[in-house]
Amino acid sequence: MSHRVVITGMGIYSCIGKNLEEVKQSLYTGKSGIILSPERKAFGYRSGLTGFVERPNLKGLLDRRARIMMPEHAEYAYMATKEAMQTAGVDESYFEKNEVGLIYGNDSCAQAVIEGIDKVREKKDTMLVGSASVFQVLNSTINMNLSTIFKLRGINLTLSAACASGSHAIGLGYMFIKNGHQDMIICGGGQETNIYSMPNFDALGAFSIREDEPTKASRPFDRDRDGLVPSGGGATVILESLEHAQARGAHILAEVIGYGFSSNGEHISNPSVDGPARSLRMCLKDAGLMARDIGYLNAHATSTPAGDASEAKAIFEVFGSDMPWVSSTKGMTGHECWMAGASEVVYSTLMMKNEFIAPNINFENPDEDSVKLKIATETQKTKFDVYLSNSFGFGGTNSSLIIKDWK
Repeated sequence: MSHRVVITGMGIYSCIGKNLEEVKQSLYTGKSGIILSPERKAFGYRSGLTGFVERPNLKGLLDRRARIMMPEHAEYAYMATKEAMQTAGVDESYFEKNEVGLIYGNDSCAQAVIEGIDKVREKKDTMLVGSASVFQVLNSTINMNLSTIFKLRGINLTLSAACASGSHAIGLGYMFIKNGHQDMIICGGGQETNIYSMPNFDALGAFSIREDEPTKASRPFDRDRDGLVPSGGGATVILESLEHAQARGAHILAEVIGYGFSSNGEHISNPSVDGPARSLRMCLKDAGLMARDIGYLNAHATSTPAGDASEAKAIFEVFGSDMPWVSSTKGMTGHECWMAGASEVVYSTLMMKNEFIAPNINFENPDEDSVKLKIATETQKTKFDVYLSNSFGFGGTNSSLIIKDWK
């Protein structure tokens, strides 16, 4: 039996806001969360640009034992999940009585690894690393911490798929519920923003060096883009089967109706057109929709020359004259990496529920590929019932999700 899958809860903690209301306002006004960090420049980064995410104060929310187990991105994920639980109308007592799963996207734990190794090198004694270190350094750290804190008893799985991690986490959650394996799953993505998390990307020359105007540095689809701006935070989406949500009287926000995925099967870092196009087509097929049915497309577009161009080609190949409104929220947020696929579902759902499309800020001059897209350069006050969100990652992993409004 196939089950319909709905979204009943959302939470967000990002550089454009620490909750849904703040983020909604930032999206509507096109507010950027990008800064120039002196700490990064002093550390040796070629680019000091980053999305600024304030560390949450968890004292009073969690006891010390729980706090010391959590690296930065687990803290962000915790804050996002608490808000998602509030919007879904569930708490820890509900989890104790019902089997609830957790699938979260994460693909690095740099700071905890580096600081632990530095301590061993200095002291020549592994015992001084501390017992909490092992729970911070593993890719599954977010799952370990959230499943323990909230006493979750369902599927417990970390999904690592580079910058498509958060999107695939929602897609996999959708498949688990659709096939009847779980009634409710907490899905999302988290990304650390510390100085240890991204120097190798900087070394590749992937980052923008437009440091004189930080808020204008991330320029998805713009002809003069020169690279992405790293960012992070945490984003959580709570998925349920329709029957389960209705039985408990939940307020339903939207329905997940399509999931598409593919692998480029080519270069480990260079993007392709074929891979994303196949993901888009698979997603539309899974949803039972035609290209003309999509009202808005939240593009992956990170502001890199090659990546944006290949995605624009793929979008045009699939949509052609049935082009929906397109924007990349990364102009405001920078590239939230492992979190991005989940955060952009939150961003797009907020737009859909509040009847607007956020602008693709800093898009001033199209290139030969982006000129073929219907890019929203300003906030569009418009209703749409269905959107598609793209996420692509290193290694050629692609994910596309289609979400439909619930009224």
